[in-house]
Amino acid sequence: MANRAGFLRSATFRNLAILIVVWEIVGRMNWIAGGALPGLGEILIRLWADRGDYPGHIWATVHASVLGFVIGNFVAVSAGILFVLFPTLLRLTRGFNIAVFALPPIAIAPILVLTLSGMAPRITLAALGVYFVTMSATVVGLSQFDSRAADVVRAYGGKDWMVMKLVRLRGAVPDILSGLRIAAPNAVLGAILAEFGGGGRWGLGTYLLGSLGRGDPARLWGIGLVATLIAGLSYLVFAIISARTLGSSRSVTLNTALPDADDGAARPLALRLAVIAGAALLPFFLWWAFIKATGVPDLIAKTPLGVLDYLFLSDTSHVARAKLFAALAQTLPITAVGMVAGLGFAFLLAISARMFPGFIKTFMPIALVTQTMPLVALTPLLVLILGRGTSVTLWITISVTFFPAFVLLVQGIQRVPQSVLDLPRAYGASAWTELRMVSIPAALPYLFAATRLTVPRALLGVMIAEWLATGTGLGNLLNQSRGYLDYGMIWTVAAVSVCLSVAFYYAILFIERRTLTRLGMQTVE
Repeated sequence: MANRAGFLRSATFRNLAILIVVWEIVGRMNWIAGGALPGLGEILIRLWADRGDYPGHIWATVHASVLGFVIGNFVAVSAGILFVLFPTLLRLTRGFNIAVFALPPIAIAPILVLTLSGMAPRITLAALGVYFVTMSATVVGLSQFDSRAADVVRAYGGKDWMVMKLVRLRGAVPDILSGLRIAAPNAVLGAILAEFGGGGRWGLGTYLLGSLGRGDPARLWGIGLVATLIAGLSYLVFAIISARTLGSSRSVTLNTALPDADDGAARPLALRLAVIAGAALLPFFLWWAFIKATGVPDLIAKTPLGVLDYLFLSDTSHVARAKLFAALAQTLPITAVGMVAGLGFAFLLAISARMFPGFIKTFMPIALVTQTMPLVALTPLLVLILGRGTSVTLWITISVTFFPAFVLLVQGIQRVPQSVLDLPRAYGASAWTELRMVSIPAALPYLFAATRLTVPRALLGVMIAEWLATGTGLGNLLNQSRGYLDYGMIWTVAAVSVCLSVAFYYAILFIERRTLTRLGMQTVE
C-alpha cells in the first residue's frame, strides 16, 4: 500500500512538472493569443519586480477572508444542527438560506460599501460565501448516521441532544470537513469581490482592478496565482485535517438513517400553510428590515415594494422590463448548459475516482487550480486566452460547478457500507457492475444535493463572466446600472437572480422527492 501511494505521488509530481515545462515553452513561444499566456518564468519575474506591492494587498484580503470564514462557518454549523433537530425550522428558513447563497456579490458589494464601514463589507461577503456550503454539508452529514448507535444512546436514557453529541456530530465530521474545504476558497472569493466592488485601498481585488487596463498579462497572471495560492492553501489545510481524521470519524458498519420524510401531511392545514407562507415571506421581511436598520438613503435603497414599483408601476417601468427580459434571455440558456455540463463532468470524475484512483490523483492538481483561483482573478486570464465569446462563460460556469458536486458525489460513493459491497463481490461482480448496481444508486441523494448546490453557483459564474468579459446578460446589466447609478435596476437584478435560484432549487427538490420516493429512498434535506 505504501509503495502504491508513493507511486501515485511521484506520478502526480511528474505530471505537474511536465505541465509546468509545457506552460513555459508555450508561453515563451507566444503560441496562445499573442502572448496572453506568458511563460511561468516571465510571471515569476514580474512577481519579483512587484514584490513591494503585495504584502499590504495580501494582508487585507487574508484578514477579511479569515474573519468571514470563521464567522460564516460558525453560523453555518450552528444552523445545520438546529435545522436537523427542528426540521420545521429548516422548512421555514429554506427560502432565506437559498437567498443568502444566491445573492450576487457583484450586485451587493457596492451597496455594502455604502452602508457598512471599514472591513465589514469584505467580511460580510466572505461569510455569505461560506455559509450555505458548510450548512448544507452539515445537514447532510448529520442526517446520515448510525441508527444502531443512536438506539444504544436512547436505551440508556439519552435525549436528542445526546444523540447529536455522541453519534451524529462524530459521524458528520467527514461531511463538515468536505464543506469547509469547499468553503475556504469561497471566503477568498467573497473578500476579493468586495474589494473589486470598491471600498478600500488595499486588497488583491483592488490591485487587480487597477491592473486590468495596463495590458500586462504577466502582472494579471501574477495576481491570479497569488490569489490562487492563498485559496489553495486554505483548501489544503482542511484537506490534510480531513485525511488525518476521516478514518477515525467514520462509522465502518454504517446503517444510514435519514430524517423522517416531510411530516407536513400529519400537521394541521393551517400550520402547514403558515410555514409555507413564512418561508416565502421571511427573505423579503429581512430584506426590508436590513434597509430600515442600516438607514440606507432612499436614493440607494430599494425595498421589495420599491422594486415592484420600479419594475411595474413607474413611468419608465416598460423600459426596465425590456432590459431585464433581454438580459434573462441571454443568461438563462448558458446557465442551464453550464450547470448540466458541470454536473456531468463531476459525475464522470466521481466514477473515475472509484475505478481509477491513479487517474484522479493525476487530475487533482489541475482541478484544484480551477476551483481555488477566485473567479474575479480567473476571468480576465481566460478572456486573454479564449476571447469574450460564449466559450469563456461556459468554461467559467463549468469550473465553478463541477468541483463542489464532485466532492459531494465522491463522499456519497465512499459512504456505501462495506458490508453492502461485499455481496456483489461474493458473486464475482466486476468493479463496474458493483458501481452501477450498488454505489451509484446509493449516492443518488448526494447527486441531487450536488445539483441543488450548483444551481446558484452556475448563475453566479455566468453573471461574473458577463460582468467582466462578455458584455451580455444579467451581469452586464448590473455593470451598466452601476455606471448609470441606476440603483433600482441593481436591486431588481439581484432580486430576480435570487428568486430564479430559489425557484430552480425547489424544482430540483420536487424532482428529487418523486425520484427517491419511487426508489424507496428519502431526500437529504
